[in-house]
Parts: sequence; C-alpha cells; structure tokens
Amino acid sequence: MDIASAQHLVTGTEESLRKCARDFQGVMRAADDFVEWANGILEKLEDSEAEVQTSLPEKRIRKHKRKPGELAQDEPIANADTDYKINIHNVILDTVIESFHSRYAENAVLCSDVSCMDPRNFPEIREKGLPGTTMKELSKCLLQFDERASLETLQAELISLAQHWERLKQSLMENYNIRGAASNDEAGEGSEVPNESVEFVSRSCSTCKNCPICCYLLLSQYNLLTDAYHIIGLGYKFLLTLSMTQVACERTFSTLKLVKSCLRTSLSQDNLKAFLLMATEKEILMELDKDDIIDKMAESSELLRRLLVY
Repeated sequence: MDIASAQHLVTGTEESLRKCARDFQGVMRAADDFVEWANGILEKLEDSEAEVQTSLPEKRIRKHKRKPGELAQDEPIANADTDYKINIHNVILDTVIESFHSRYAENAVLCSDVSCMDPRNFPEIREKGLPGTTMKELSKCLLQFDERASLETLQAELISLAQHWERLKQSLMENYNIRGAASNDEAGEGSEVPNESVEFVSRSCSTCKNCPICCYLLLSQYNLLTDAYHIIGLGYKFLLTLSMTQVACERTFSTLKLVKSCLRTSLSQDNLKAFLLMATEKEILMELDKDDIIDKMAESSELLRRLLVY
C-alpha cells in the first residue's frame, strides 16, 4: 500500500466517524443485541449465576442548596442513557475525530507529494505528467536544506527520473546491506537503554526496485545524486527519514531511534538547564551553526561519534 492510499483510508475513516458521531441510538441497539446474546450464552452454562445488566444503573440526583443571590441553577440529567450519551459517548467520539484531524489532515498534501516519488506511480507520471501544484509542499520542506529545491526543479527532475526509470532499474544490484542496532532479542535482556557497548548488526535485504529506498540506492549506485538528480535525491533522503516510510523493503531507521533514545536517557539536570536557555534565548540559538552543534554532540560519547560523524 502506498502513502496516498493510506491517506485516503485515513480520510475515509474520519468521514465515517463524523457520520456516526451522534448516532447514539444505533450504539444502543448494538449494545442491546450484544447483551441479549451474552445472557443467552450465560444461561446455557452450568453453575453460572452471572448476568449482564440490560440497562444502565440509575444514580440518585444530588440537590445542592441554592445560595442567596445565586441566579444560575444547573439542571442535573436524571436519565442514565442521556447522561451516558452526553458525558461519555459524545466526548469519546469527538476526541477521536479531533485526534484524527490534527494528526493527519495537516500532512495530507505532503503525503500526496511524496507518493509521487514511489516508482509504482512512475508510469502514470510518464503518461499524464504532474499537476502544477504537485511537490509544492515538499519543496517548502527542502528549501531549508538547499536553496535550489524550487518547485520547478523538483518537478523537472522527477519527470526525468520517471522517464528513465525502466533503464535505471536494470541494475545488477540484487540486494543491499543495512546497518542498525541489535534488537533486544539479539542483544539480550537488559539492553533497552543504549550505552557505549551497543553492537551494530548488518542485514541483507533483497531489492524490489519498486520502492523509494531502492530508487535512492540505484541513484547512489550510478552516482546521480550529485548533478543529474541532486534535488530529487535530497527529496528521497527527506522521505526516507519519515516514520511513515518504515514499511519499505526493510526497517532501516533503528540508528535514528537509537540516537533519540540515547538523548532521552541522558536528560540530566544540566541538560534541563541547557534546554531552558535554548527556549528563552532563541535569538542566540538561531545564530549557532548546525554543523558545530553536531560536532560538539559527537565529541560527548563514542556512540554518538559513530552515529553522527561516520
């Protein structure tokens, strides 16, 4: 399944949830059917006195004394079904729908852009080309790394890559090696927290020549990432660092996860003070060179030096 299809499924799920968000009667009917079925099963069991309640328990309404001069008086909900509908059913569905929208709706355009970089969509690009606004969101993300990553350059390199992909993928490369940290099963118990003795494991993965990681490796093999497809190569680097692409030929981001875990476990009081200064003195922070920060972090431990420098 490509990224665009997954985004369409998420959008369809959100629309379905919005349609049934206020269908409390349908939920009640389904609950009644389940209770009837469960009680029928329990009746057939020998020496079983268990029984599922057919209705919600009624709670006694508390009446609060009204103070002098108080005008507002909240009316408590007497019906148990109505109280459950307002305070539980509607709240849960509204929370789920809002979570779906906040997590996925903002990145829908970016998902549509990166889906065009999937080699499975190259035949359609060769036949119909690219719409005028395609890759616009991706271009905004890449401009902070390279000023040449304009919309026109991205589209031109992607169309050229799609046209030459059938020849490029006729490579002799049948597999590739990935290097990542050993899993918990391989490293043994008690190795969840990364340390200086973390071992790296090289694994061989078969190339399908039909996914973004294989496309990036072929471009690197033919040395096309420097001149011919420099910007689109940068786009593939950006794409392959996103967590949604971990289901490609092989999960290749254990190194990135290891760096994050190492930073979390080293969050001492001194680091908290540093983060506090970074949050308050943003002007000074923006003047620092990113390469100097990476070099400084690499000097702190042998593990970070291997991950960030080499």
